[in-house]
Amino acid sequence: MIRHDLSVKSLRSSLASRRAARLQRQSLERQLASYTTESDRLELDAILARHTAEETSELRSIINRQAMDRLIRSA
Repeated sequence: MIRHDLSVKSLRSSLASRRAARLQRQSLERQLASYTTESDRLELDAILARHTAEETSELRSIINRQAMDRLIRSA
């Protein structure tokens, strides 16, 4: 019975962590989407250039996906 309780607690904790991470990523995506003009994106690129690829990989992934979404919508 105790082992089952630990499993449920572990599952709840895991789900809560995943939900928090998802909410943080959605917030980050909204913030990055606010960089809409070419000068905004150049400024963001300059900021990201000061950091390693490892540090910026998630940001660049989101930015690239958003850029593709804009291209598809404008086509």
